[in-house]
Amino acid sequence: MIDHAKTPAVALTIAGSDSSGGAGIQADLKTFTVLGVYGASAITALTAQNTVGVRGVHTTPVEFLKAQIAAVLDDLKVNASKIGMLANAEIIKTVAAAIETYRLHPIVLDPVMVATSGDRLLAADAIAALREELIPRVDLLTPNLIEAADLLQEQPVEDIHAVEDQARRLLKLGCGAVLIKGGHGSGDVAIDLLVDKAGCQIFERPRLITQNTHGTGCTLSAAITAYLAMGQDLRSAVGCAKEFVWHALESATQQKLGHGSGPLDHMHALGTRTCM
Repeated sequence: MIDHAKTPAVALTIAGSDSSGGAGIQADLKTFTVLGVYGASAITALTAQNTVGVRGVHTTPVEFLKAQIAAVLDDLKVNASKIGMLANAEIIKTVAAAIETYRLHPIVLDPVMVATSGDRLLAADAIAALREELIPRVDLLTPNLIEAADLLQEQPVEDIHAVEDQARRLLKLGCGAVLIKGGHGSGDVAIDLLVDKAGCQIFERPRLITQNTHGTGCTLSAAITAYLAMGQDLRSAVGCAKEFVWHALESATQQKLGHGSGPLDHMHALGTRTCM
């Protein structure tokens, strides 16, 4: 009997869980699904949070995190991986070791430090571990303007030349490429800047005035991961992911969820896959 079963592209997210469903693991899996990629996960932390703020964080014991990662990778062929909230230095080192053991690539790292609500999600003393243990092992780093400055221990910048300078210095930490996201900037246009060894590329979209931005960074990095899992090159994956997130933000302006910063509308893409 001939087996004609098709194996879909698989993406793995290693990140924290958002109990309100707008960010973290939940946003990642929604994004993978609507883009046609099979999603697997390893949870680094449980958060009690909603659109207003984070009420509590329970970090996963490292041995159980290792067990989750092993369970996925011993069974599934993962085409691309995304790393999000890591909480502390011990978890960072655990994930870095897993990358070496399983030779995970490509990897997108979203250095989640602070939630949309302003609550801190990464211990301050873990930034050094992030810089030294993890960033040199990933293919793409996706900080926003504030995270980029935190990683470099300096003040945030908005001038495009200054942003490019920060991106190039982050690239020297050893990652394959850096995408600095401009959502926290000002002006009528949101500018994301991608720098890799081949040069620099700017991605622009009109800035949307909306309160529904919860999980934007998680969703963008997850979408990039999904497109990489489907075989796109990095620049195409970033461009398609930027388009997906912009439309999710635009669609979210028509919905009301929660009493704070609401989530994106991930479901806008159901049945309308683009950038394939």
